Amino acid sequence: MRVVASTGESDLATVYVGELDDGERIEFVESVQPPVPREQKWVLIVSTLRGCPVNCPICDAGVRFGGRLTADEILWQIDYMVRLRFPTANVSVPKFKIQFARMGDPAFNQAVLDVLESLPLIYPEAPGLLPSISTIAPTGTDEFFERLPDIKERLFPDGRFQMQFSLHTSDESRRFELIPAKTWSFSRMAEWGTSFHHRNDRKVSLNFAPVEGFPLDAGSIASIFSPEHFMVKLTPVNPTFESSRRGMHGVIDPDRPETASMLVSAFRKFGFDTLLSIGETRENLIGSNCGMYVGRMKEKEEEEEEE
Repeated sequence: MRVVASTGESDLATVYVGELDDGERIEFVESVQPPVPREQKWVLIVSTLRGCPVNCPICDAGVRFGGRLTADEILWQIDYMVRLRFPTANVSVPKFKIQFARMGDPAFNQAVLDVLESLPLIYPEAPGLLPSISTIAPTGTDEFFERLPDIKERLFPDGRFQMQFSLHTSDESRRFELIPAKTWSFSRMAEWGTSFHHRNDRKVSLNFAPVEGFPLDAGSIASIFSPEHFMVKLTPVNPTFESSRRGMHGVIDPDRPETASMLVSAFRKFGFDTLLSIGETRENLIGSNCGMYVGRMKEKEEEEEEE
């Protein structure tokens, strides 16, 4: 793999485009969260698939799907960013978060588990290492979910692992419109997540990027998921090409956090720890949202070919 393009601002986020040996392109990102400096918190977001087979209407990563990345290809993304900032791989950052959430759902790729097994060996001088898995819980991936708890318990116990289910709506039947794939039922996610969450672990996150016209009822979620084991994370819908093309408008306005107030209050009323996660809007200009920069590069190249 080689990096063929990058864009961003070092004090916020940088998107890298990697080109594989066969010409396929993927994205990976490093970011910080101002005003917290990189020396305190550093986040890497890596791709696990060549695109994504799901093609969610609010995400640009699903325009095409070219298969799974190997463990070496995933690790290459991580190591490229690490060596740029920490040449000796001594990542002495209290919170060094690696999110497997850029292009593709990690549950589709067993190699992600091999990467998790390798990380403590490759980066022994990274005391703040915090892997993060975000998934829609697709069917047919049982082996992934069977292996993951053991890896977490052996290598990342006591709050050093972050697990997230992306739900986006409380209506299971309509969820398919936002996530057009066969997935676990909410009750199965709740059962697995309850078993996965042990004392001193971080609670399993339930992520909602609420879309206008799709219900999000805190009571319905509370009837299935226990606040003892699950927390709620609310995020805006990213301004991707697909969300714009399909007319998907988010309920939460990133420039007006108060638009989330009623949802935050509703979930807290049912006892959920609730986080409103709104990043810097400058990231949208950088293109550090899911699959955006690769899409922009492709569009530009096609325009140049037409000329």
